[in-house]
Amino acid sequence: MRRCFLWMLAAILTCAPVLTSCSNDDEEETIIAKEKFQSWNKCEALTALQEYVEDVTNPKSPNFIKEEDRIATFDMDGTFVGELYPTYFEYNLLEYRALDDPSYKDKAPEDVRNTAQAIRDFVRKGTPLPDHFDMQHAQAAAKAYAGMTLAEFDTYVKTYAAKPANGFVGMTYGQSFYQPMLEVFNFLKANGFTFYVVSGSDRFICRALVEPIGIAPNRVIGMDVKLMSSSQGEEAGVNYTMGREEDIVRTDELIIKNLKTNKVLQITQEIGKVPVLSFGNSSGDCSMHNFCLNNKYRSAAFMLVADDDTRDHANREKALSLAVKWRDSGYHVISMKDDFRTIYGNGVQKVDFTFPE
Repeated sequence: MRRCFLWMLAAILTCAPVLTSCSNDDEEETIIAKEKFQSWNKCEALTALQEYVEDVTNPKSPNFIKEEDRIATFDMDGTFVGELYPTYFEYNLLEYRALDDPSYKDKAPEDVRNTAQAIRDFVRKGTPLPDHFDMQHAQAAAKAYAGMTLAEFDTYVKTYAAKPANGFVGMTYGQSFYQPMLEVFNFLKANGFTFYVVSGSDRFICRALVEPIGIAPNRVIGMDVKLMSSSQGEEAGVNYTMGREEDIVRTDELIIKNLKTNKVLQITQEIGKVPVLSFGNSSGDCSMHNFCLNNKYRSAAFMLVADDDTRDHANREKALSLAVKWRDSGYHVISMKDDFRTIYGNGVQKVDFTFPE
């Protein structure tokens, strides 16, 4: 028995150096990196992100950031969720609500119908949207869903999200996540970062859409409407005591459209810290990026450009011009065409948009 034990011990000690050297081998580190980012090609943006995270999570680095301050903010539409099918999810939803939903279309106020028709004319005829349409849509959307309880609205959003995404086969609206960006979420989580969704879309639409990928409701910031208790009536909330059987309902009063500088104001109010990483895809995210980069910690901002007109619906010429602009602004640029090995995953194919008569 003693000889057997000594033989086994010798074998273990003999193998140990081999095991140790393998764990530090460059080839294995490359394999691990590929496992984390299987949906990415080797590119400047991904390298910059990996080097940044390695630096700020290293306790010996002068740029070390404690976990409680490792805050990352992500725009949603066009940053990690598709936005061209054929337009934003919340625009598609309002168009359906006001013009097609048999339970509501005959009740829709005229301004809500006009806003929905503007969206329809934009996606089907190429008619330009009116100036300041973001606010027009926000006001119309507030009216269109007023009176719904939060549970009813959540169900309504998820039911529409289960429809096939226009312009694609093999994917619903609710499945239209950019797979490479989901890997970024996992990478940041594994390195002690807390990330928030900071979107111009309705907060409760965002919550419904990101629930399947495990983003908690309290880490979602978006457009807001005033809420009230179902039996509150005209009485102010400071004077009214809600009963146990009441629900929270949406009203038609818009509080904020969460775009541009409003994103910074909402981050400040709700998070209370300046993010050290910021991810976006449009000019609506520049304020958030600039806020992030004006930081006591080392920070970085990333802009995704929709330059892949083969696998996704995109205006490549516009995207390439924006890429130059974003680089000049000091942002890292993520190219969907060059940097993403896949966008939506296997089995998803771009097709022409279709519209019912």
